[in-house]
Amino acid sequence: MTRVHDMGGRFGDGPINPEAEDAPIFSEDWHARALAVTLASGFLGQWNIDTSRHAREQLSPKDYTRFSYYEKWISGLADLLVAKGVLTLEDLRGETSVGDHPLADRMLKAQTVAAALAKGGPADRKSNIAAQFEVGQMVKTVRPSANRLVDGGHTRLPNYAAGAQGRIVRLNGTHVLPDSNAHGLGEAPEPLYAVSFLASELWTDPEHPKDEVVLDLWQSYLEPA
Repeated sequence: MTRVHDMGGRFGDGPINPEAEDAPIFSEDWHARALAVTLASGFLGQWNIDTSRHAREQLSPKDYTRFSYYEKWISGLADLLVAKGVLTLEDLRGETSVGDHPLADRMLKAQTVAAALAKGGPADRKSNIAAQFEVGQMVKTVRPSANRLVDGGHTRLPNYAAGAQGRIVRLNGTHVLPDSNAHGLGEAPEPLYAVSFLASELWTDPEHPKDEVVLDLWQSYLEPA
């Protein structure tokens, strides 16, 4: 069973209405602070990007559907901080005294933010796993779109693409496997492909059947067509 966050291509949610080009980056001041505290907390080194994504996916369905984008971010972060022992619920409620934190030396300081963000967090790694597919080859995604390592775990294969046939358009090298990395099982890098799917392969009545959707998919998500 898929979780509530896996809603790509779902019918009935209405059209996507992009914001105007001149719209502010953050529609409310607290959105910028939510982004900042989430990034700063990540630099404490207690989790990785896949862990943080999974934390947001684990929000209750009721909360996930009613929360705005940055409400999801800050709520997932609060859960992570407690789950990893960085803070307690009492800390989050402001019920404890303020003192030096054991992770204070890992603080992301204002003067180092620009350099830290410019450095990024590349996920490409060396791997002994050989690429099984070639550019132009037809492949099929596994079904169901579930994590094969952890029941109910994180995966980057969307449900709408499960069991669909597509064409390899590029090999992106070998990258950290989110299904493993999100759960502390190691980076387990494997080949990552850009795979093109016709809209008619993904949805029953697409408005433009010949449109293509390109997804970056790990080798373990794929099998020969």
